[in-house]
Amino acid sequence: MRMRPTLSWTPTEDLPPGSTDLEPVADALSTGGVLVLSGAGISTESGIPDYRGVGGSLNRHTPMTYQDFTADAQARRRYWARSHLGWRTFGHARPNSGHRAVATFARHGLLSGVITQNVDGLHQAAGSEGVVELHGSLDRVVCLSCGAFSHRRELARRLEEANAGFAPVAAGINPDGDADLTDEQVGDFRVVPCTVCGGVLKPDVVFFGEAVPPRRVEHCRTLVREAASLLVLGSSLTVMSGLRFVRQAAQAGKPVLIVNLDPTRGDRHAVTRVALPLGTALTAVAGQLGIPGSAPA
Repeated sequence: MRMRPTLSWTPTEDLPPGSTDLEPVADALSTGGVLVLSGAGISTESGIPDYRGVGGSLNRHTPMTYQDFTADAQARRRYWARSHLGWRTFGHARPNSGHRAVATFARHGLLSGVITQNVDGLHQAAGSEGVVELHGSLDRVVCLSCGAFSHRRELARRLEEANAGFAPVAAGINPDGDADLTDEQVGDFRVVPCTVCGGVLKPDVVFFGEAVPPRRVEHCRTLVREAASLLVLGSSLTVMSGLRFVRQAAQAGKPVLIVNLDPTRGDRHAVTRVALPLGTALTAVAGQLGIPGSAPA
């Protein structure tokens, strides 16, 4: 029986309640050397839902796993039909005040780096540089046979040509760009192969059940070692891909600060969890520091 990845987390201990005091976050940023780790919660104000918050997509949607995608041609058909439709909306998302605040902190020399669990590219669109995309990016496509990379816009064009008139109405869009469609809506959607070798194409993202590339993990561990503190923005830290960096920072005695509306799996390692919307909180922190936090890039 195939093991399913961990998609949810239930607290097994009493966690301290969330705070509305932004002083610890402002103090950490004023000192500098802050490493940001962001999750889906920072993109909700851009119209992209998160996985686990109120109204999160996991309440109605089970993400595609790497095992299902690679083993089942029909699963790939469903995925690409939904992802192709979702890309039309997802690709038009724009950075919000939270993304812009992070970019502003970096421009003022307050950050040592940015790691994101998101695949939406909105940190970069807001002006952040050197962002480590822990789970990859929907902008890129990779062939599982020959390893050739291509741009998502080119694949979208090919899929449009192969599926003229494909325009079902989705029930919703998910953080991975996957639209909610029924099997009837997917119909006989045509998947296109790699133009180099004819192999299977996959978005260059880490699916649930797939491991983050080891070199990328080690790079992130180095960033944690070199940082003065770790600031988690909009992540429940349910999956180990992000939680391990929180544990690493805490074990090294580095302050961990979390801004997330709901409790997270990393709360017991944190000096504070601020329970405020990301855009509101980060813009307010920028104001406390005397810098404009939400000016468009």
